[in-house]
Amino acid sequence: MSQSSYQRFAHIYDELMQDIPYDEYVNWVMKYAPSNDYPTLIDVGCGTGTLTLQFHQAGYDVTGIDLSEEMLAVANDRFQEVGVSIPLFAMSMDQIEGFSEIDVVTIPIDSINYLHEESSVVETLKRIYTILRDGGQLFFDVHSLYKMDEIFMDSPFTYDDGNITYIWYTEPADYEHSVYHQMTFFVKDETTELFERFDEEHFQRTFPLETYVEWLTNIGFSKVEITADWHNENPTDESERIFIRAIK
Repeated sequence: MSQSSYQRFAHIYDELMQDIPYDEYVNWVMKYAPSNDYPTLIDVGCGTGTLTLQFHQAGYDVTGIDLSEEMLAVANDRFQEVGVSIPLFAMSMDQIEGFSEIDVVTIPIDSINYLHEESSVVETLKRIYTILRDGGQLFFDVHSLYKMDEIFMDSPFTYDDGNITYIWYTEPADYEHSVYHQMTFFVKDETTELFERFDEEHFQRTFPLETYVEWLTNIGFSKVEITADWHNENPTDESERIFIRAIK
C-alpha cells in the first residue's frame, strides 16, 4: 500500500484487483513454509485483507499491517462478514515493531515499491529480519525495471465496466526506476446512478535485482531466491513481476 492512504480508492480496490491470482501467492508461500511448520504470519501491506484472509483459511495465525486506515477498515469488514477475527495494525512497514519470533512475513503485490527512499526499503528489510525467528522466511514481490521503465510509461491506461471508469496516467518520477501514477476515477452511485469523480496520485520505485539481493545478504539473510511472473521461472529482461524469498 501507499505511504499515503489510498483514501476513497480503498472502497473500489478489490473490484479493480480481480485479476490478481491470490491463490498462487498463497501456494508460493505454502510450498516453502507450510502452515503446520510455519504457523505465524505477518502480512505487511495487507490492504483490504483479501490475501490475509486466504492465509488465515490456509491455517496460518495471521496478523495484518497496513499504513492506510481506510484499507484496514475494509479488511475488518471483510473478516467480520465471514466471522473471522484477525489482528490489524496501522503501521508503516519501515517502522514495524512489537513482534518477535515470527515464522513468515509477506509483503505482497508490490507494496514495498511504495516506499520513496532507499533507506526506508533497507530499514523495512532490517526490521523484518529482526522480528523473524531463526529459519523464518520473508516473501515479497516487486515491479521489475522493465515494467517500471517501459510498460508503465505506455500510458494512458483506461478502464470502464459501466460502474467504475478510470483514466490512469503515468510519468517518470524524480528517482531512477520510479513513477508517478495519476488516476481519475468516476464511480457510479447505486442510488442516484450519477457518477462521482475523485482523483488519486501514487508513487512507486523499484531497484535492480542485484540491489535487493545485496541488501538482504548484508542484513544477514542466509539464502535469497529469485523467480518471476508467478511461474517459478528465472527472471528475464522482460519479466514484469519479481518474486523474492529470503531465509533468516
